[in-house]
Amino acid sequence: MLWGRASDQAVIDGLIDRARAGRSGVLVIGGDPGIGKTSLLAYAAERAQDMRVLRGVGVETEAEIPFASLHLLLGHGLDRLDALPEPQAAALRGAFGLAPVTNRLLVGLAVLSLLAELAEGGPLLCLVDDAQWLDQESAQALRFAAHRLHAEGIVMIFAARDGFDASGLPEHRLPGLDAGSAATLLDHTAPGLAPGARDRLIEESCGNPLALLELPRTDLSGYDRSPLPLPARIQQAYEARIAGLPADAQKALLVTALTDGGDLDVIVRAGRELGIAPAALGVAEKSGLVRIDGGRVAFTHPLMRAAAFRHGTYDLRLEVHAILARLLAHQPDRRAWHLAAAATGPDETAALALEQAARRARERDGNSGACAALERAAELTEDHTLKAGRLTEAAVAAADAGQAGRAKELVERAAALVTDPRSRARLCDLRARIAFDEGAPHLAHDLLMAGAEELAALAEDTDDAEDAGGQARQDRIAAGLMLIDAARNAWQLSDPARVAEAADRLHTLGLRPEDGLDPAVQAVTGAAVLLRKGPAEGLPIMRAMVASGGRIASGAHTFRINAAFVAPLVGDFRTGHDISAAMAAECRAAGDIGKLPLVHVTLAAAELYLGRFRDAEATAAEGLRLTSGTGQRNRAGYLEGTLAWLAAARGEADRCAELAARSRDRFDANHIVNGLAWAEWALALLDLGQGRFAEALDRLDAAMTGPVRHQIQAVYFAPDQIEAAVRLGAPAHEPLRRFEEWATASGQDWALAVLHRCRALLEPDGERAHEDFTAAVRLHADSGRPWEAARTRLAFGERLRRERDKGSARPHLRAAWETFERLGARPWAERARGELRATGDTSSPAVRAEALSALSPQELQIVRLAATGMTNREIGAQLFLSPKTVSHHLYRAFPKLNVASRAQLAGLDLS
Repeated sequence: MLWGRASDQAVIDGLIDRARAGRSGVLVIGGDPGIGKTSLLAYAAERAQDMRVLRGVGVETEAEIPFASLHLLLGHGLDRLDALPEPQAAALRGAFGLAPVTNRLLVGLAVLSLLAELAEGGPLLCLVDDAQWLDQESAQALRFAAHRLHAEGIVMIFAARDGFDASGLPEHRLPGLDAGSAATLLDHTAPGLAPGARDRLIEESCGNPLALLELPRTDLSGYDRSPLPLPARIQQAYEARIAGLPADAQKALLVTALTDGGDLDVIVRAGRELGIAPAALGVAEKSGLVRIDGGRVAFTHPLMRAAAFRHGTYDLRLEVHAILARLLAHQPDRRAWHLAAAATGPDETAALALEQAARRARERDGNSGACAALERAAELTEDHTLKAGRLTEAAVAAADAGQAGRAKELVERAAALVTDPRSRARLCDLRARIAFDEGAPHLAHDLLMAGAEELAALAEDTDDAEDAGGQARQDRIAAGLMLIDAARNAWQLSDPARVAEAADRLHTLGLRPEDGLDPAVQAVTGAAVLLRKGPAEGLPIMRAMVASGGRIASGAHTFRINAAFVAPLVGDFRTGHDISAAMAAECRAAGDIGKLPLVHVTLAAAELYLGRFRDAEATAAEGLRLTSGTGQRNRAGYLEGTLAWLAAARGEADRCAELAARSRDRFDANHIVNGLAWAEWALALLDLGQGRFAEALDRLDAAMTGPVRHQIQAVYFAPDQIEAAVRLGAPAHEPLRRFEEWATASGQDWALAVLHRCRALLEPDGERAHEDFTAAVRLHADSGRPWEAARTRLAFGERLRRERDKGSARPHLRAAWETFERLGARPWAERARGELRATGDTSSPAVRAEALSALSPQELQIVRLAATGMTNREIGAQLFLSPKTVSHHLYRAFPKLNVASRAQLAGLDLS
């Protein structure tokens, strides 16, 4: 019976009813210990008697064992693994220790697919209690799946105390019971209470149901009017109950508290070694503190476990841990932790066991668990060098787990013990990584430069030493990698001096072709030359790199992604697009989710520049979703900026402002300039499209006084500066010089066309302006940049109309109008339409009906894949969705496209 929870129960009812109708839902129930979270989960299970119910729980003693909680939840569904796409099935087998690990980030998608498979026969309810104790790997996989539930008929409910990272999932916090409900509960459970005691309990419990149940069993006279925090009082109540049990039952409870997972057989065997009869467990069960079911022993509330642990003596706890370590020899990870818990000082046996457990965890991408094991191993290590090494490895694991604060603390502890230069350099590398993740890229750059300098000195000192050539080469390569990272940081900071410094140091390092760093060194060199000497000298170096990247059919991920990033710097969007699209396809086929956000950054930008606005939006939106699922926050600013620009072109003022603000906020946090450059350009473009020329010019002029001036966007928005200046009668010499210098060096037809447009806008002489406009229109013909071509035709048509040559103006204005309509650039289409009407042309535009415009970006992706003949399952694997969600989107898309079946999609123009 639940009192005072009608509104909370209604939330659960709504989720379950929607699941019966085929819709999925997620909820995180939060609240203090004893507030009723577990009771609400029980209510959900009762309401879902016609549904399949999966139950999982976070176990405090297993919080450092990778995927332990996920196995508890999904262990009974492993017989359906073969129904999953093989890469996903392999990922889950690896997570559960049934096969080698393939891809940790694919586990979340595999969880989604497995849940969808289990829901094929009807709606499914997943209940996860004590989510605050989920191991990090399980929590990440479940959150990934939860964010992508849509139309599977699945309900996933987490119950968690404070400390659980909901990561944007819907939350519902349980309050305490109101006074009336608290009184009703006491009337049912403790009817004999004196009125004064009853009133005091209602007041001091703050409506906590567990307190209302437990505190009446204790003597309240010992408490003053300034009570301890409520959970501690409840725990004391449990300890009082434990103290009233026979000694053997108390020991049995301690063994249960220390046994991972509550395995009945292990508890009984450990009890025998302590001289405890199995009947002692029966006494504990009758007390209501534990329940025994199906070979498992579980405390009826987590605070009972804490009370049993606290009630046991220190010596007895050590003895129990030692016994459990012997009994669990066949489970080396659990054995290692019990050995560590039984240690009272330095213990190399336990430390080595933990180090081996950490290695196994790393093999399964269980970085959080590996960090905990290595940190504890270091605490048990006496040798300073060995201790420093274990602390360093723990810090690496923490950084890989995204725990920057923890990694930072471990690095400092290791640094206090490190004496050799190679270890110091490695710590510099690690400190730099942490600094970058924490939003301090300047510090990261300096740390990388310092570490590289130390390694370079070592390489120079050991080059001629006997048998030292191998080590010297390793030091040189390691220094080179640090300098490349330093240059990359400096580029993202928009800091030419730092880029040049890293490039100069790379060239003095003496790297050789066989070291394998030439492509990256080429990219750093091109960036440094571009920033230091300008486009005429920098672009040829970069152009060669882009061309090389475009010739590689597959593999060579780092080189190709660098080439895709460099492609916009030389204006070669087609090659950049081809590289990025091929890499995206490879990543999807391999299930390599971790690489996709970065690929989406380059692909979305290329699609935008090529005028494929809907594709760019779909790519950027998916990339943004993946940044949160993979913990790549630093990629989000790029993608939000790209989406802000697209919103600006369409005249979606509120959306543009929101996305630009988010991108700017990320710049404030991480100082990465590229996202800021997109955001500032987007806001200026929005002003320009809405005729706010002064605001647009002021914004772009201001951007050129800060770090944005070193980004490629500063070249690409120069024509917007020129147009705004022309509208205001202001000078535009500097933006013209900036764009002219770059466009001439690039040699791209579209860039030369835009340069002619800019000159025409600034040219007072009508004949010369016409010559420039005509040249621009000719160069645009095959340039692949419809946005820029339409901007040119609009500007030309406007000039011709002002000169009263309406007949010549009409074809240019009509072409501009039709292109802007196709792109969905409403403000620009309206401007072209208004100009066209002013010439006397009031006819409708000859553009094909845009059925695709009614589709959401995700629907468009799904429809295109379905048109190729892919099944829902195959599409889901490509887009990281469940097959039912794919089916739902197709069901919504078909009427918008006026089709009734998948077969009809093949006949549509979906470009």
